[in-house]
Amino acid sequence: MKNLESTIAKAFLEMAEGLENGSYGIKPKIALTGMGSEHGEENAMEAAKMATARGVDVYYIGSLEAEGVTTVHVTDEDEGHKKMEAMVESGEVDGAVTMHFPFPIGVATVGRVVTPGKGREMFITTTTGTSSGDRVEGMIKNAIYGIITAKAAGIQNPTVGILNIAGARQTEMALEQLREGGYDLCWAVSARADGGAVLRGNDVLQGVPDVLVCDSLTGNVLIKMMSAYTTGGSYESVGYGYGPGVGKGYRKLIHIISRASGAPLIANALVYAAEMVRGKLFDVAEKEFSAAEKAGLEQILANRKSSAKAASAEEVICPSAEPCTASIPGIEVMDLEDAAKALWRAGIYAETGMGCTGPLVMMSQANYEKSLEILKKAGYVG
Repeated sequence: MKNLESTIAKAFLEMAEGLENGSYGIKPKIALTGMGSEHGEENAMEAAKMATARGVDVYYIGSLEAEGVTTVHVTDEDEGHKKMEAMVESGEVDGAVTMHFPFPIGVATVGRVVTPGKGREMFITTTTGTSSGDRVEGMIKNAIYGIITAKAAGIQNPTVGILNIAGARQTEMALEQLREGGYDLCWAVSARADGGAVLRGNDVLQGVPDVLVCDSLTGNVLIKMMSAYTTGGSYESVGYGYGPGVGKGYRKLIHIISRASGAPLIANALVYAAEMVRGKLFDVAEKEFSAAEKAGLEQILANRKSSAKAASAEEVICPSAEPCTASIPGIEVMDLEDAAKALWRAGIYAETGMGCTGPLVMMSQANYEKSLEILKKAGYVG
């Protein structure tokens, strides 16, 4: 009887400890490569100890040891990276956090930051890797990657906003077609007076969307700034790093951090990776890709490519000049000339310009309504 009481008491004690440190239930095994950091190997080991206290079973790949952390001894960074890959491939660990990884085309990482305006967490999609060689196609896919990651992190209906960069309007129109086709997409709304799902820098600082869509180069700059804005740039202290690689059919859980990442951020990256294990990232991805394809993703991408090819192949003569007193905003800067030519083709004189909200196509007031109809039909404005 006494043994039974002792066993029950021990079980309750373990349950209480698990609830306190977040380790109750699945305790994911996450590898961390410690060599190569600009802040030394001790910085990475400190992160490993912090993440261990938060319920992650950390396999530290390097030369240091600490209580509660499993060390996999290697002699240098290259050996450590090879060991990490082998451990992930074999299933010895559930995932890994590392400072670099050669993702294949079609796979890109979804970062996670804490925004300074209101302290909200936000996913930046994407931050490293290349989802597509075509900018707009890449951003369309990035939106889906971000939704996948947010859902795996426990956000059931993540809001999606698109950063106001080249490709934003085309991306918005394509995603709206996807939403109308049945894909479950919830738009964020800008905090600025004019609203809309295309967001500005103010919205980034406030963390308006759950998922912020951009290209990887822009996302990389954003996450570096959002991670190190309190330190002057040399030490990334805030956030969760550059995130896991996501792509259709991709099933390796590899999270990226920077060589400038500090211990608190690396610890968060390890916890982020553990959350993706618990949230079954790959199962969520399979479900979301299936839903997007059912809603017409492949056809939307194919139509976009064929329209762009047809527009670039056709020669158009500019009509006689006339005063331009009206304008239509919201056109991609990369599509500006093609949009003007679409009006020329209809016999309408048009010029291109840049307003305070972005690119414009300008025409006479008399031709405004007809021009708007033409540009909408051609897909240049929503």
